[in-house]
This record gives sequence, structure tokens and C-alpha cells, in this order.
Amino acid sequence: MDTDQPTNVGIIGCGAIIAQYLATFRQLRDNGPINLVAVADLDPARAQAVADSYDGVRAVTVDELLAADDVDLVLNLTIPAAHAGVALRAIAAGKSVYGEKPLAATTAEARQVLDAARAAGVAVGCAPDTVLGTGIQTARKAIDDGLIGRPISATATMVTPGHERWHPNPDFYYQPGGGPLLDMGPYYVSALVTLLGPVVSVIGAASHTRAERTIGSGARVGQTVPVATDTHVTGVLVHASGALSTLVMSFDAVKTQSPNIEIHGEFGSLAVPDPNHFDGDVQLFALGAQDWETLPVSAGYADSGRGFGIADLVRTPAGQEPRAGGALAFHALEVMESVLESAQTGASVRIESTVARPAPVALSTLAAAPVGVPS
Repeated sequence: MDTDQPTNVGIIGCGAIIAQYLATFRQLRDNGPINLVAVADLDPARAQAVADSYDGVRAVTVDELLAADDVDLVLNLTIPAAHAGVALRAIAAGKSVYGEKPLAATTAEARQVLDAARAAGVAVGCAPDTVLGTGIQTARKAIDDGLIGRPISATATMVTPGHERWHPNPDFYYQPGGGPLLDMGPYYVSALVTLLGPVVSVIGAASHTRAERTIGSGARVGQTVPVATDTHVTGVLVHASGALSTLVMSFDAVKTQSPNIEIHGEFGSLAVPDPNHFDGDVQLFALGAQDWETLPVSAGYADSGRGFGIADLVRTPAGQEPRAGGALAFHALEVMESVLESAQTGASVRIESTVARPAPVALSTLAAAPVGVPS
């Protein structure tokens, strides 16, 4: 978008995740590229509570927000099943869209969103924007600088005994459209594509260990929820570069000592921090070394948080794909859908979409950068 003035943002959906975005907007408010002006929710009281907590923001209905002349971009924080519908309505109103992950519930819906945005000449961005932080970007720079030589393989591991232990209403996680891959996979797959480039084919396998889960907190503690989806998913991703990534995403395992992401190259290995966070140590074990070395922070947005992807999007010159853009989100969604398809059929699945590795982020503090100047 790359405008000389701050971009006015309206938020649809005022659930728990909004607090993290509001913290970022406050961080960027004094000298930043975005300006929050309106919020809407199906529950008017939730929208009003947000407006009361943030100066200069008004609570409106969804229809009013979409019709508002002073809203340039819609931040879509609705549930995944509503992502495509809300995005299409915003695009039809001539507004750019940035959404929480995933881009849509299915690749078919996601394609409609991207096609509509292209026809309307508006921008589409999507979480996770954690890939723009210093953790993933420092690892990206280490790879680009040749510190491990040609990348050969990667592992990405996320295991937990299940969200029902802490979430008061965990039903969705165990129904079709839920599960560990679609819940947490966007962070890991987006990071792997940022580090190693696009994926050309996948093969997967999946299982589940229990037919029901017992809620461990909140008003429904002790109640059980049925399990109707696989809760342990393994996939092998073949990157266009030839590198092979192995995913392990589980709601069935108790604990792991494996790094969240590990990249292996000809001359060294990298331990990469949690892609669900913006920072963290990157460690290198070079061929011939005696121990792991923690690399200095060398790239990425420092002190960043959820919403930096929006700020990066509005600084992106018109006609260029944002770093946390729709193309990357679509590719990640297709990869995950295809792993689950392969798990059902037992056959390798070719990935039809592709995406360029997003441009690297130089070490910077977005809040201190002048408005209208892309990093």
C-alpha cells in the first residue's frame, strides 16, 4: 500500500486474540503506519468494551464498519469458518484485508478471497506474522549468509498432551477443521517456507489415540468432548530447492526436547526458536565446532508483536506482495490440506501453488521508521 499517511484500521471480531493486537497498535500509535478507528463484534458489548479501552475508537456494527469511509483496512479476527465470508465482504467494500490464520477454512475459499482482492485492486495479508520477528529472520539470515552451507533437511516439532487441559471450550480442536496441524501448523509451515522456500509435494500419515477428551478447566471441567479428527500428524515436505522438511504435530504426546525447528545443511545445523513467538535464540553448530553457538540477533523487527504484519503490509509498495501476504498464507494452507489428504490416501500429493520466499527483514524497529518507507 505504501501510503504517506497512516492507514485507518477497523477490527471485526473482539475475542481473546484482540488484546495482543491492541498492545501492538498502542506501541505503534505515536509514530506508526496504522491507526485503529473502529471495532465490531456480533456481541455489541464486547466491541464497546474494546472501544472504551482505546482512545479514539468507536464501537459499530459489522455493516457499519464495512461501509465506513474512514476504514481503509479490515483486520479479520473472526473464527476460521467466517474468515472467507468476512474477507469477501470487506473486499467488495473496497477495503484491504488482514486476517488471523488460516486465510480461510479451505483452499477453495482462500482462492476466492485472493481472486476477489486481485480484481478489486486491494491488498491481502494474513497471520502468522511471527516470521517477521528477530527469531525466524536471524535464522533466515544465517542460511542466506551460508553459515550451514546448502540446506538439506529440517524438522519441525510441536507436541502437547492436548488443549483441553487449559482451554475451557476445546471442542473445535477435536472436530474436522481442527487438530494440531491446522491449529499450529501455520506457524511452522510459514516459517519453513520463509527459511527454505516453497513446497512442491508432501506425504503424510496421521492417527489419534483417544475417542474423547476431558476438559480440565473452566465452567465445564470434567465434561468430555468427542474426538472426530486425527490428533497426531506427521508429514514430509519436499521443497523446490530439494530440501526435505519433516513435520510432527501432536495433541497426543506429553513433552519433547526437540527444537521447535532444526535446519541441517552441508556445513552446520541451526536450532530455530518457537515460530509462535517473534524472538528467541538461534543456535549454530558448525562443522568442526565443539558446541552450539548462540548467534547474535541480526535481522527482523525487534520488539515486535501480533499486528506487525499489518504495519509491514501498509509499507509494502503498491503491486508488491506483502511479506505476511495472501500468497504465503494460501501456500501454507494448501500444504497442510495436502498433508491431511495424503494421510487419508497414503499417496504423495503435489502442491499446485507456489510462492517466492518473502523478502528478508533487516534488523530494525518498525515503530521508529518513518511512515511510508518500507523496510
